[in-house]
Amino acid sequence: MSDLSRPAGPRIIAVANQKGGVGKTTTAINLAAALAETGLRVLVVDLDPQGNASTGLGIEDRDVTTYELLVDDAPLNAVIQRTSIPGLSIVPATVDLSSADIELMANEKRSFLLHDALRQTAMDAFGWDYILIDCPPSLNLLTVNAMVAAHSVLVPLQSEFFALEGLSQLMLTIREVRQAANPDLRIEGVVLTMYDKRNNLSQQVEKDARDNLGELVFETRIPRNVRVSEAPSYAMPVLSYDPNSLGAIAYRDLAVELLKKHNKIAA
Repeated sequence: MSDLSRPAGPRIIAVANQKGGVGKTTTAINLAAALAETGLRVLVVDLDPQGNASTGLGIEDRDVTTYELLVDDAPLNAVIQRTSIPGLSIVPATVDLSSADIELMANEKRSFLLHDALRQTAMDAFGWDYILIDCPPSLNLLTVNAMVAAHSVLVPLQSEFFALEGLSQLMLTIREVRQAANPDLRIEGVVLTMYDKRNNLSQQVEKDARDNLGELVFETRIPRNVRVSEAPSYAMPVLSYDPNSLGAIAYRDLAVELLKKHNKIAA
């Protein structure tokens, strides 16, 4: 364990951006792995019907998933699986989750299902320090569930043209969830992904993001790195696939920056 103290109870962070292909799942699994590497106990909740976080963490057995957790009220010990990384577990997902939006519409507590599932008394026995929710690339009922359950939202922002355009809609959704269901929800921060320091566009997106969002933008930037792209095909985070790659180093830096920020808030 690093000299950074553990949070009091699990900190729940939704990793969200309704735009696809921004490095959302990559950020969720690699930040989770980096936090686990410091000695923390981390749970990833795969809330994306594509199940990429589950694939990226090498989970093949997906008989009981987030679908059963939300729709069938499955017990936690049935849905949580350990990964090959010490201290890191996951609630996997399959394409079944894509029908959850429709099936949950009739449930009057439909926006609070994940909130309630993650706050069962049975959760205490696991001793999680962080829970990262990998949201689908849309602002649907699953994403709303994640935001109602979470303490904060981490937004991966691709360093490309139009990157900031979709951000206003996401911020609006966060504001609506605050007003309707989770007044304490805050923005954890924005992390620039697929960043190429040699590229003028990346630099311009960073300048625009920092000008508009100020301290909400993490200092750590995740570089465009072939090792980061290759790692999921080997069913592992880049921290396991190539621990010394630029991508792995960047996600470790992001984890440290996140922990320092939380220590500062707790102080």
